[in-house]
Amino acid sequence: MKKLINGAENVVAEALAGMAAAHRDLIRVHFEPNYIVRADAPVRGKVGLVSGGGSGHEPMHGGFVGRGMLDAACPGAIFTSPTPDQMSEATKAVNGGAGVLLIVKNYTGDIMNFEMAAELAKEDGIEVRQVVIDDDVAVKDSLYTAGRRGVGATVLAEKICGGAAEEGADLERVAALCRAVNGAARSMGLALSACTVPQAGKPSFELADDEMEFGIGIHGEPGRKRMKLEKADHVAEMLMEPILADLPFRRGDEVLLFVNGMGATPLIELYIVYRAAQAIAEKHGLAVSRRLVGPFMTSLEMAGVSITLLRLDDAMRKAWDAPVVTPAMRWGA
Repeated sequence: MKKLINGAENVVAEALAGMAAAHRDLIRVHFEPNYIVRADAPVRGKVGLVSGGGSGHEPMHGGFVGRGMLDAACPGAIFTSPTPDQMSEATKAVNGGAGVLLIVKNYTGDIMNFEMAAELAKEDGIEVRQVVIDDDVAVKDSLYTAGRRGVGATVLAEKICGGAAEEGADLERVAALCRAVNGAARSMGLALSACTVPQAGKPSFELADDEMEFGIGIHGEPGRKRMKLEKADHVAEMLMEPILADLPFRRGDEVLLFVNGMGATPLIELYIVYRAAQAIAEKHGLAVSRRLVGPFMTSLEMAGVSITLLRLDDAMRKAWDAPVVTPAMRWGA
């Protein structure tokens, strides 16, 4: 195992300390329990947005804390759900009196712990709503989930809901928008190599040099099938076809196309995949009006790519275009 760490037991704490030092104008980091909040939290009269999950998916979620996106993020241990006390304390820290939306990826530990945190928040008199993201079309159930996994649509939901909340939308409207994003988004991913969890010290699974895993999850969960390595255009086609068929997307739909790197995939390769994915979308009659390319939801140093397609409406488009200022995403400000 080759990693730029000091010790496996300190990876998350030291990374959080680094984030606090690097982005002190945007965020504050609280330790024991660990959570990240925007520097001006709580914002009075604004709906607070809280998300979180296991570390190792950076910049998801802490990199998306700031104006126009999340108010707080709860980082668990590597690939491990944060605890209810983290979520509860983060919720209290960002409560500005207008309620708090919890955005939860569909992983069993995340759902259970966020539900416990929501109950604690309600006992404290905080109005809370939860929305579960389950956009992955690869498999119905997996190692960590009952039902579909929550993957790339989480990034889009956090940005869109964050934009709406910053503009003054109330809790019910922000929660409804989050549900709409989840309902209109579909994703699929593929791995070219495994990643290594520091405390495990070895790859999470084995892939031969000429193999790829199609439909993989962000923790290295098994996908639909293992197969020989294919060229980028065919990879894009294999990912896009089940996405297009699942919603289904229809000719004339306006969409946001998100090509995501899993951690070790260089941008030059992501743009090759994006080129092919957009051509496939346009051949299908879709109007690609918004785009996102880059490593926004990673799996440590896994090589691979995921594609997310979101059917846009006016409210989503407006909130997506709204200014955002976070460590990992910023525009319009």
